[in-house]
Amino acid sequence: MILGMTTFTFIHVIISLVGVFSGIFVVRGMIAGRGYDRMTALFLVATVATDVTGFMFPYHGFTPAIGVGIVSMVVLAVAIFARYRRHLAGAWRRPYVIGALIAAYLNVFVLIAQLFEKVPFLHALAPKGSEPPFLITQVIVMAIFVVLGIFAAKGFRDRTVQPLATTSRAA
Repeated sequence: MILGMTTFTFIHVIISLVGVFSGIFVVRGMIAGRGYDRMTALFLVATVATDVTGFMFPYHGFTPAIGVGIVSMVVLAVAIFARYRRHLAGAWRRPYVIGALIAAYLNVFVLIAQLFEKVPFLHALAPKGSEPPFLITQVIVMAIFVVLGIFAAKGFRDRTVQPLATTSRAA
């Protein structure tokens, strides 16, 4: 047990936090018109790993967490395809930005839900996770991500990613 969590849960939490913080950095980069290729790769890998490890917890029927994980995997698939297969060319830039923004938002959404569930002060404010403090917090965060998404779509408009070049040496 680490901090009252199983080792698996602790690893899942660490991966999730890497996804949250790298995602915030990536969104900031998109707004500034910068790609931050390594941080983007870290964000996408950590977020996929978060979803995959989230599906490995004991299954007790369909839950909102499973629904969030499914939505996250779908938007990540689009974002990864747009970024690494289509290299953000032409119309693929916008699906990447939207997909990355939604994935980052879902990471933060789950972080807030977990904070309200696990932190005693917050849990006392919203023990069922449906009370006004929880809902107001989530609406504010969603509004922030919508605004960030608008700025990211504008700031990341002209960024293109070149495919990795293959080099061959003449003998």
